[in-house]
Amino acid sequence: MRFANLTSPERGYQRISDIAYGVGPRHKLDLYKSESPRENTPLVVFFYGGGWDSGKKGDYRFIAQALTSLGCDVAIPDYRLYPDVHFPQFVEDAAKAVAFLAAGKADGRRRPAFLAGHSAGAQIAFLLTLDQRYLAKAGSSVETAVQGAIGLAGPYDFLPLEDERYKRVFPLETRAASQPIAFVEGPTPPIFLATGSADRTVDPANSERLARKLRSFGNENVTHVTYPKIGHAELIGTLLPLLQRRASLLADIEGFIAAYSQPPMFSQEPQEPARAIIPAT
Repeated sequence: MRFANLTSPERGYQRISDIAYGVGPRHKLDLYKSESPRENTPLVVFFYGGGWDSGKKGDYRFIAQALTSLGCDVAIPDYRLYPDVHFPQFVEDAAKAVAFLAAGKADGRRRPAFLAGHSAGAQIAFLLTLDQRYLAKAGSSVETAVQGAIGLAGPYDFLPLEDERYKRVFPLETRAASQPIAFVEGPTPPIFLATGSADRTVDPANSERLARKLRSFGNENVTHVTYPKIGHAELIGTLLPLLQRRASLLADIEGFIAAYSQPPMFSQEPQEPARAIIPAT
């Protein structure tokens, strides 16, 4: 990700670093304020991947640059990692960060957010969106804190586990609750699911099954896009200016945010998107 940062422009935003949302050394976030904000500036909270055992917020400046170029403010939190913690503690950290931001404690602006994530970060973002207990425990709610959810190559339905390391990350006594798909029980905020057809790290069928279940419960505000010949890490790489021709991911995210960036309600009717969304293939 360091290479990605090196090839990403350092302009278009003001960065406020190391805002504490909790008491631990990894309970900090970076907030990027767009210098060309949209009306009612949307907030995107991005959770990075890394197999739940690696990653740091500073390595994902390129994600903030891409999203602030759309007129959004962007927050990238750190969260505790395995082996220091196990599931569900890293999700609880993420809930604290979202509640902190939604309450306006980072910049004085109370507003819901689009929760976004790649890989393991997408699992975290979607548990916060679909399992309402996390935000409730953090003193917030899905209704007031979540505008929509954006999942990039996420594992949403990945049991049974075969890798011994992941069995330690997800202890048996809490493992069943680690699956976002298990918490689709009715209306949800708007959902955007993206994956690459060449992903060999997280099976694209995770996104297919989640989209199907969401729609089976009457959720019509679900967009599912599969990008041909795109791999796992390559998917977020297409947000870089040099690689945006490989896939229309950034433009599709822009259309999704534009369509659902008004005050959130689960029954919200979409506006006309900024551009057409590519159908899943």
